[in-house]
Amino acid sequence: MAPAHDQVFGTPETVSWITSGTTRGRTIARAVPPVFESFATVDELDAEDDTLLVEQERAVLRHLADFGGHDWWLGYLDTGAHDVVFPAATRVLMYAEWSYVIVKAGPDEARTWRDSPPDLIFPEDRSWLMSMLWDDGWTSIGGPAQLIDDLVADPLVQARAVSLGVDAAPPGQTAY
Repeated sequence: MAPAHDQVFGTPETVSWITSGTTRGRTIARAVPPVFESFATVDELDAEDDTLLVEQERAVLRHLADFGGHDWWLGYLDTGAHDVVFPAATRVLMYAEWSYVIVKAGPDEARTWRDSPPDLIFPEDRSWLMSMLWDDGWTSIGGPAQLIDDLVADPLVQARAVSLGVDAAPPGQTAY
């Protein structure tokens, strides 16, 4: 499915709650502001077959959709390695001054606009946030306790709950 041309793009104000709430360091707060009830990391599956990784990504998106309505902000980090979906859109700087395209869409677009999920997703009501930082091999999520519990309980997702103030890197990985 190709993106529509009448999309609404995010501005620095759209993500200011993230940029002002995250901090440098090794905790979950480097990717997710510490405003949520619970937090988790999802370690990307190291599978010989990409099918399992795609299933994991879809499972995470399904869980997020259960907790965040249909109006989402999708963020695509401009690394040159992935498609930002809207190459001519204005960029927003986040985290370590990385350039993102932020577009209002929904769960269906998060699954179909490119081969991998967006690098950043949050619903309009900011009830949760999913962020995959450029230099991490995992995804960080903050949200309601039930969302985190559901992610952790899903064997396909392979999430682990993390607390504020502790190193958020999954076992065997390092946060830079």
